[in-house]
Amino acid sequence: MDRRCPRVAAVIRNGRAPPSSTFASPAPQQWYAPGTDSPALVKILFTPCLIALATLLARHFGPGIGGTIAGLPFTSTPVSVFLALEQGPAFAAAAAVGTLLGLLSQGALCLTYAWTARRFRWPTSLLAGLLAFGVATAVLARVSLPVPIALALVSGLLLLAGLAIPTGGGGDRPVRGPRWDLAVRMLAATAIVVVLTAGAERLGPTWTGLLSPFPVFALVLGIFTHLGHGSRAAARLLRGVVLGSLAHAAMFALVAALLPGHGLAWTYTWGGLAALAVNALVLWSTGSQVRAGRNRTIGA
Repeated sequence: MDRRCPRVAAVIRNGRAPPSSTFASPAPQQWYAPGTDSPALVKILFTPCLIALATLLARHFGPGIGGTIAGLPFTSTPVSVFLALEQGPAFAAAAAVGTLLGLLSQGALCLTYAWTARRFRWPTSLLAGLLAFGVATAVLARVSLPVPIALALVSGLLLLAGLAIPTGGGGDRPVRGPRWDLAVRMLAATAIVVVLTAGAERLGPTWTGLLSPFPVFALVLGIFTHLGHGSRAAARLLRGVVLGSLAHAAMFALVAALLPGHGLAWTYTWGGLAALAVNALVLWSTGSQVRAGRNRTIGA
């Protein structure tokens, strides 16, 4: 028997939203208006602000820690919030299950890019990574799992993918891309949010969720790191992205579980706190490894 909310399970089975009245939350919790379009200006401003903040942090702390920060759901969170506002909480909760599974596609992209970059330049590495993302997404579209099992599976495979990325030695140095790279990231991430939320009804919750973790921020930063600092630095960044995705997974597991019955405010507050807590743990672990690497380098 499916333990998920019946409305969420129905959306996942059908791949399409039932009538909007099906999604309505109980009156005391319905402080938003499902079925209405969120202001376009909010979408255009909210996502770029998140990407700008993440970029500044990544530039300051270097590829390893910067990648962990990039693993936070800077694109998926706006998509999820706007889906809840426009399509209703049951649709957004079903999409959150897809987002959780879609993190495996992101991990496949990062792993493939890192290994390919050892022998090839960034265009070939990028194409290989995109191919891995597409194949993984097509496979995952056929997978349906309860949230606890999905969370355990995704977390375990992300840890394995992180360990499998060849980072080499050396410490981290701040990443400095060209001045216009921030604009590229902001535009690309905003485009994904706008396109996915606009096409969500046609795509259905599963595909909308699976596509939302596409790592625009990490890819742009990874390419410039590859160009400016070499494949090892790019691999460290992508490893950070994969491990940082554990925070992404924690948040969207909570969104999938809590959103139908607890409303937006509580769900995204608890999901955000969980993501920050997991990310802090990963950052602490990554920082310890970076310091150990520097000490070994100095000792040698």
